[in-house]
Amino acid sequence: MFDMLVRLYDLPPLPAPAKAGGIIIKRPLPSEKSLVTQWVCEHFSRSWADQVEATFSRLPVSSFIAVEEGRIMGFASYDAVCKNFFGPTGVRKEARGKKIGETLLLHALWAMRESGYAYAVIGGVGPADFYRKSVGAVPIEGSDPGIYRNLLKEP
Repeated sequence: MFDMLVRLYDLPPLPAPAKAGGIIIKRPLPSEKSLVTQWVCEHFSRSWADQVEATFSRLPVSSFIAVEEGRIMGFASYDAVCKNFFGPTGVRKEARGKKIGETLLLHALWAMRESGYAYAVIGGVGPADFYRKSVGAVPIEGSDPGIYRNLLKEP
C-alpha cells in the first residue's frame, strides 16, 4: 500500500456542524483514552489502537472522534506513527456513507495545518479515490511499503 501527499495550504473548508448530521466531532480527552483505544481495537485492529494510544501522549491529543448520542462513530489520528503522517482513521460500518470520514479527515488535516505543516502524508492508503476526491491527495511514487516495511506480525 502506497502513501499519498496532501497540500494542507489548499484544503477545502471544514463543514458546518449541521452538515455532519448532528454528530459531534471533537478531540477526545485524555480521560477517554481507554474507551477510544478499546473501541478502535474492537472495530478495527489492535495495531491501530496502539497507534491511537500514541496520540494521547500529545497535548492537544492528535486524534479526533465522531460521537453520536454518546457512541463513537469514527476516529481520525495524525502524528501517530511519524510526524506529519495522517492516520489511522476509520468509521463504524453502519455509519459509513454519511460524510463522517471526510469530516474527520478535514478536522485532522486542518489541525496539522494549524500546527505548521504545509503538506501531510497519508500513510499506507487503502481508499485512494476517497483521499483524491476529498482533499486532492496524490500518490507518492516509490512509497510502497514505505515506513510500514518490516512490521512485526501477530502469530
